[in-house]
Amino acid sequence: MSLKKDIIWRVGLVYALFLILGLSIIARVLYLQLFEGEKWTTRAETQTLRDFTILPERGNIYDCKNKLLATSVPIYEIRMDLLSDAMPVHVFEENIDELARKLSGLFRDKSASEYKRQLINAKRRGDRYYLIKRNVSYSQLSELRTFPIFKLGRYKGGLISVPGNKRVLPHKELSARTIGYINKGQSGNVVGIEGAYDNYLKGVVGVRMMQRLSGNVWMPVNDKNEVDPRNGQDVITTIDVNLQDVAHHALLRQLKKNDAHHGTVVLMEVETGEIRAIANLQRGKDGRYHESYNYAIGESSEPGSTFKLPVLMVALEDGLISLDDSVDTGNGRIRFYDQIIKDTRPGGYGTISVKDVLVYSSNVGVSKIIQENYRGREKDFINRLYSMGLNEKLGIEIKGEGKPDIKYPGDPLWSGISLPMMSHGYEVRMTPIQILSFYNAVANDGKMVRPKLVKEIRYHGELVKEIGTEIINPSIASAATIRDAKKMLEEVVERGTARNLNNKDYKIAGKTGTAQIADQNLGYRGKIQYQASFVGYFPADHPKYSCIVVVNAPSNSVYYGNLVAGPVFKEISDKVYAGMLELQEEKEYKENMPFAAPYSKNGMLADLEKVLNEFDIETNADANTMDWVIPGSSDSIVNVRNLAMKEGLVPNVMEMGLKDAVYLLENCGLKVLVDGWGKVRSQSLSPGSPARSGQTIKLEMSFV
Repeated sequence: MSLKKDIIWRVGLVYALFLILGLSIIARVLYLQLFEGEKWTTRAETQTLRDFTILPERGNIYDCKNKLLATSVPIYEIRMDLLSDAMPVHVFEENIDELARKLSGLFRDKSASEYKRQLINAKRRGDRYYLIKRNVSYSQLSELRTFPIFKLGRYKGGLISVPGNKRVLPHKELSARTIGYINKGQSGNVVGIEGAYDNYLKGVVGVRMMQRLSGNVWMPVNDKNEVDPRNGQDVITTIDVNLQDVAHHALLRQLKKNDAHHGTVVLMEVETGEIRAIANLQRGKDGRYHESYNYAIGESSEPGSTFKLPVLMVALEDGLISLDDSVDTGNGRIRFYDQIIKDTRPGGYGTISVKDVLVYSSNVGVSKIIQENYRGREKDFINRLYSMGLNEKLGIEIKGEGKPDIKYPGDPLWSGISLPMMSHGYEVRMTPIQILSFYNAVANDGKMVRPKLVKEIRYHGELVKEIGTEIINPSIASAATIRDAKKMLEEVVERGTARNLNNKDYKIAGKTGTAQIADQNLGYRGKIQYQASFVGYFPADHPKYSCIVVVNAPSNSVYYGNLVAGPVFKEISDKVYAGMLELQEEKEYKENMPFAAPYSKNGMLADLEKVLNEFDIETNADANTMDWVIPGSSDSIVNVRNLAMKEGLVPNVMEMGLKDAVYLLENCGLKVLVDGWGKVRSQSLSPGSPARSGQTIKLEMSFV
């Protein structure tokens, strides 16, 4: 074959191959369009179009007077793309020192050198999503955007902010465990009101179709299938934040005073079962008290003497005793098999009435009554307790309620001493709120209502659901037995173990309790600890509120219920009664009756005089009086003295209202944090110390 023919043949072969390749491509294109067009169109759309979830705003939680208890605020996770193609190398190198210094100054968690080292290492690793800080507030994010490098934006500066939400409690520790928190684990939200009403609070997620553009930027697409999110509904609780503040701080002071391990308080409205305050405080490893567990609802323990009331009501209801019957308590000691039961009074109470058995809280008296009347018919005794509902959970809406334990004859743990031990509150277990509900039923003329923490569900202010009062037991006992129970409880305070709570303004009815706490390993043979309690209601003649106070493991050699728990009850009841004007007797005004000037907070003289002038009350202010004063009453006038203040020093804002305190402190350049309501009870920076601009000062407020 000649060279020319060989070249033509080779060129023709190449042309033929290209022709075959071209025809194959055309055939493939036609095949894809005609037979697989829909498949590949769908796949292309999935690469450029995607449904994004739009999270709704979680509903708020309010107290009974529409004060905010829990809400959501925006937070951000700050990351950095250290390999952004748009970021010039010299920008990073020239500004890293200043950026590190700014980050250290803003977050105050690392030194500038540490920030610089970590950012340089992240850049060397080629990190495109480096975490700088979590839980960053919007104001911090705004400041971040002004920092070197970051101020260049998302691409040139590498700043990435990932939005999110954080649940906050404006009143911090107040009722924190009962309000609950959001749990992102597999179990979902189960704690407190947040968990119980999660279906209402969480709202409904929305869906939005987005299209991916160059640079991995996603843009919303107008699509008829887009679903807007539905924000969560608001929960209106029965809690009164003012009363919650009183209960919290009254309990806190008593726990500190007695060096106790933990304590709880529940204040409940008698007729409706609405819980107005619930505080649970436990001493942490830091020595401070925190809301870490809901003892009121979750802790089942031996109640001690507060269980004597239902025990005596059983015998009264069965017609086996009357209040005036006599009981010989002897020298205050009685043996049942190998167990000796003793009274706290040395030498005993001798012969006393059934009523005084409860009034003086005689262990010997109540055990003799129950043993003599129910020995051989133990089932009748337990069945009567069961008929009062004491063996059943209350079914309160939040999770974690402890189960009451009142064993039945024939139970493996039943013994010959079970009856006398149960009679004074041992070998039974109940939670504080279960005990309170029984006493509340006595105050409510025998009607037991279910305690409740939520009264309404609202959406944008409109009522969605109203949660009414539920009756658990319409009558725990006969009217005669209820009347006898009320008489005994009133006399406990008038002349019995709680007479230190008696006062001339209103009547309290209730029962003290002092129980030994069994050691987990050694039982009652180990180190003896006590649980002090007081449960009752007020005003006794027109019951409006019931309350229980339980203090666990007081350590300062004082452990009786009237001395440890009683003062907390009294402080709360005094504050509540002071606001119940409809129950207070109107005092006759006499023109010449002595008049005392009212108490006034520290504050601005002009504001003080404006109020006092409305009531024709004079002050002793003169030309030398400054703008800020400390008032003090003296007969019919208000004496004022100057509140000394010097520029550059922290002012004394004790006993001031919040508005005045914040005004003075912020004028000194201080950042103010507030905990509680009322007047300033303590300030974290001592008055007269140097005031540095930007320094934080914490104010603790209280109505007490």
